[in-house]
Amino acid sequence: MEMEDNVESQKRRGASKEDLISEQTGALGCIGWFIVILSGFFTMCLFPITIWFCLKIVQEYERAVIFRLGRITDRKAKGPGIFFVLPCTDSFVKVDLRTVSFDIPPQEILTKDSVTVMVDGVVYFRVSDPIASVANVCNADSSTRLLAQTTLRNVLGTRNLAELLSDRDSIAHNMQFSLDEATDNWGIKVERVEIKDLRYLQTLSTIAAEKNSTIIFPLPMDMISHFMRK
Repeated sequence: MEMEDNVESQKRRGASKEDLISEQTGALGCIGWFIVILSGFFTMCLFPITIWFCLKIVQEYERAVIFRLGRITDRKAKGPGIFFVLPCTDSFVKVDLRTVSFDIPPQEILTKDSVTVMVDGVVYFRVSDPIASVANVCNADSSTRLLAQTTLRNVLGTRNLAELLSDRDSIAHNMQFSLDEATDNWGIKVERVEIKDLRYLQTLSTIAAEKNSTIIFPLPMDMISHFMRK
């Protein structure tokens, strides 16, 4: 528990000033509280009809981020199980916490030693902070997929071909670290990155060029004429 608290505190210290999660989450103001009290009053008057609109359920692998009059009600997401919302004033977004995998489309990459290769991979990630994944990024899943493509090109572009062939696991680990650090403010935890296929696009063309090439050695005319007399 202490380790988790330390990690959480580091995340909060490292959060940028532009994060959309306010430190005063839940402060509705006088008008906001008046509307909430009015909504609660009508909910009690129309009980038990309104109970079907107030009770919501999320699964074990889900969490609910509740918005009250456009503001997040709590720093902690609700669930799993049953939770209560006020009609007209509350809305919520379900967030799936299960690990998701996706394939990185083949990327044409120019290595450090000017060799063109085609590389693809697979990324495994999950939502670690439901509130940040909703409030800090428009679409966490799509943004992570796009960022994985650019991270793959950036990381592999700093290596030469020999390193790509021999240090594939190390490169995948570096990519996982970079991607996890970049998506931390989005509430995303990148668990694993794998490089699947690496194709050397210049292999066939280089072999064909070597077979068809003609090597010419310059020789002095005196030497050539000497061999022709013999």
